Amino acid sequence: MKKKKLITSEVKIVWEESIRIPDKGPVEKAAACLKRDLNMVLLDTFDRDNKDKVERIDAILLAMADTKNKDDKSIQPLLPEGYDIQTEGENLVIYASDMLGFVYGIYAISKKILGVLDFWFWNDQCFEKKSGIEIDSDFSLRSVPMKVKYRGWFVNDEVLIADWNIDQNRTRPWEMVFEALLRCGGNMVIPGTDRNAHQYRAVASAMGLMITHHHAEPLGATMFARAYTHLNASYKEYPELFHKLWKDGIDRQKDMQVIWNLGFRGQGDCPFWANDPAYDTDELRGALMGELIRKQYDMVKQEIPDAICCSNLYGETMELYQKGFLNLPDDVIRIWADNGYGRMVSRRQGNHNPRVLSLPDGKGAHGIYYHASFYDLQAANHITMLTNSFEFIQRELLNVFEANADDFWLINCSNVKPHVFSLALIAAMWREKDIDLDQFRLSYVCAYYGKKYADKIAKCFVRYAECALPYGELEDEHAAEQFTNHGTRIFATQWMKDRGAAAREMLWAVNKESLSEQIAWYKEKCEKAESAYRSFVSQCDLISNEMEGNEEARAGRRLFDDSIRLHGQIHALCCLGAVEFGTGYSCFEQGNHKRAFYHVGLAAKAYEKADWQMRQCEHGKWSGYYKNECLTDIKQTVWVLEGLMAWIRTIDDGPHFYRWQREFFYSEDDKRVQLILNMENHMTDKEIFALMKKRWEE
Repeated sequence: MKKKKLITSEVKIVWEESIRIPDKGPVEKAAACLKRDLNMVLLDTFDRDNKDKVERIDAILLAMADTKNKDDKSIQPLLPEGYDIQTEGENLVIYASDMLGFVYGIYAISKKILGVLDFWFWNDQCFEKKSGIEIDSDFSLRSVPMKVKYRGWFVNDEVLIADWNIDQNRTRPWEMVFEALLRCGGNMVIPGTDRNAHQYRAVASAMGLMITHHHAEPLGATMFARAYTHLNASYKEYPELFHKLWKDGIDRQKDMQVIWNLGFRGQGDCPFWANDPAYDTDELRGALMGELIRKQYDMVKQEIPDAICCSNLYGETMELYQKGFLNLPDDVIRIWADNGYGRMVSRRQGNHNPRVLSLPDGKGAHGIYYHASFYDLQAANHITMLTNSFEFIQRELLNVFEANADDFWLINCSNVKPHVFSLALIAAMWREKDIDLDQFRLSYVCAYYGKKYADKIAKCFVRYAECALPYGELEDEHAAEQFTNHGTRIFATQWMKDRGAAAREMLWAVNKESLSEQIAWYKEKCEKAESAYRSFVSQCDLISNEMEGNEEARAGRRLFDDSIRLHGQIHALCCLGAVEFGTGYSCFEQGNHKRAFYHVGLAAKAYEKADWQMRQCEHGKWSGYYKNECLTDIKQTVWVLEGLMAWIRTIDDGPHFYRWQREFFYSEDDKRVQLILNMENHMTDKEIFALMKKRWEE
């Protein structure tokens, strides 16, 4: 039997005196996290009666890799970001040669020895405190090189995190995002969008992450329209002002580790020619964009000769590049993007969907921008997990490796919590590339949800994708909650504006000539999905109830309710709302305004319940997490439908608004006597709806 050593809460974290790295700050922050983790999993005291049976580890020692067996030429040197951990006497030593090597080594001890998992914070991992943790006296753990060179997250569409705090600290959520990324082996981040990116880049950098930039914010500079609110954002008119913004951006970040994003888009997520219509051909657009990218490249290289640069081939930029109108410096990393649904083709923009292959076929450094979450006002997922299967996602990422686009992976992580499984899978692939997905899924579920119900929960992760609403024929064309919310709001708006015309914003999904045909198609799609999701939620309910009855499974049950079960409930209820909306429209077309009003009211109630289900998951530290859910914005769907109810009632019951009240509130004899129109205050739409519901559902 191997001898053991004991780690207790009294272990110290110390530096070897000769340690040499330019910046110890990120390592000190990681060490503080490790100390916190020790306190989370270990009791303040330990069984001193056993002190003679098991030797204690006195210190976790950080030492330079070149001091370890420096005379032994057979030992392979550590690569950058690498670590080697082993017991030496009374110490557990982390050998590394650079800052990230130490950071990763510290988090490896937290995970491999203490059992604090990558997403411990985001998945509410519970810990049963012990007096100490035993490790083998010859414990050894050496890092394995990552399969992707630069890998990280884009904290994008971050409306939940941006409006949420932990213990009244608004920076704390961002720190927990960056910590999770480091635990996953990430080394770069876009720390938010626009103002958030500027505000939190120092926090991310201080934790050891490289900074990169939104594709609409070259060099991380302030947007022209924000800096010069009174001027037209035209490079042709104000080149020197653009140059100043870029120079200021470089100066503010040149002391950080940065992967400099080069590009030129408009003032927002749109092409620059939206503000500068003089560039009306692909040739003119590509020429200007290439010229300005070269200008930015030269500006960065003048200040930082060894600067790493990248450029996004996204949307219209990719089309210009593939047509040969956009030239980039040879050593710039080309970043290819998926369509927001996991397929490596160009994204749909409005009703335009060319689906051009978005993978490299040439030499040089290449990478990807990939979405675990997406926001397009059409059909994507923002507050729920990806609806496309993870088998599909895995295949696409393996294709990325085959295309040698492994220099740079930037993953849109959005608000993290709804997307932890996706992020965990993608991180596993940037670490290992080839993984057994079934085994990974089961291991993930066992780790966070517990072993007892792991098989059943793992099957829920598979079935979740099988329930998804297919809006097209292709494997990636599955809708998430934006479809059933934006779609309903678009159709409701068109209904009130002009029922004689089709909703142009929905032509990408249903190219029908009339609104009636469009809504009929929409209702049919949502009806099938609602049935599937309702069955899925029933399956989740059974598992949840079983877990509630088992004491050891209760912690996992709360996570189950907060994650995949909640996502199923959101989809089921939003699909139900869309179906009731479609029924209401049919009733309206038949001239039955009261029934139309009633079914639109049922739709509003379904969406209201979906929003309520989210808010029920805001326990403990999650208080207020969903309060600012303003992109899919389920609560907005409710008030749009309530506005539609008012509009329908106005058409039939206005302008004096007494007939519906008499029909549903008055007795039969009072209905027939109309000496006075009404003897009490006019009822609100909600009050009328409640009366209809009571009568028609009894």
